[in-house]
Amino acid sequence: MNEAIPAPAVRVSCLARRLDATAPGSRVIPEETPIAFTYGGATHAVMMATPADLEDFAVGFALTEGLIDADTGALDVEIVASELGIELRSWLPGERQGQYAARRRSMAGPTGCGLCGIESLEQATRDLPMLESALRVPASTLIEAMDRLPAAQKLNQETRAVHAAAFWIPATDALIVREDVGRHNALDKLAGALTRQGVAGSSGVVLMTSRVSVELVQKAARVGASVIAAISAPTALAVRTAQACGLTLVAVMRGRDFEVFTHPARIIEQASAHVA
Repeated sequence: MNEAIPAPAVRVSCLARRLDATAPGSRVIPEETPIAFTYGGATHAVMMATPADLEDFAVGFALTEGLIDADTGALDVEIVASELGIELRSWLPGERQGQYAARRRSMAGPTGCGLCGIESLEQATRDLPMLESALRVPASTLIEAMDRLPAAQKLNQETRAVHAAAFWIPATDALIVREDVGRHNALDKLAGALTRQGVAGSSGVVLMTSRVSVELVQKAARVGASVIAAISAPTALAVRTAQACGLTLVAVMRGRDFEVFTHPARIIEQASAHVA
């Protein structure tokens, strides 16, 4: 039987210590649920995630895992909830499903390296598209966009415990936001939202409320975004990967300050015409 999908946040009881006194209290906290991705009946991965924006999650995960391309379009997704968790069932388009099935049959248990759907260490650092977007972003408006993000984090306002991934489009100042207990999940959901809404990754900037690991750089590149900006520092591998694929990596955004680690020409001091 298909169970109801859990709410993304729940209120739980706790003992709250305030001003040297303890009393019964409560707090709204985010839900965390096992979510399985299946393609053609084969399970690709199981992620612990917030049960919200599930269609976006299914499409975005397939995109950032390299199972579909940015121009493939949205997948048809069936959401099946049970006592054990949630299954996102879909079929890859055209020949992709057959290629995926053949790849799965070739996998051997001892060769797995522990990453989702990855059979070898080489695939963990697989080639990324070279990003050649002519987008230029004024530093002042990038700061303003990041400053707007907390107010757009509705789930985090309730729980103070989730990450956000946002896509800011300088030409229109639009801000698309997705949230999750996992920063990678939030970016996958954002990738799916952009795909389903027909928004080109080259038209804007990915904003993250976390540090920047190499997986986030890889996901942003597969979306087609040429700039990623975050409030915390990047890892060394993230910097090397961003440099290699032409991605502008901005990090440690605090107040009016930030640091640009790669391809700084896209961050400018004075406003000019936006070019996608």
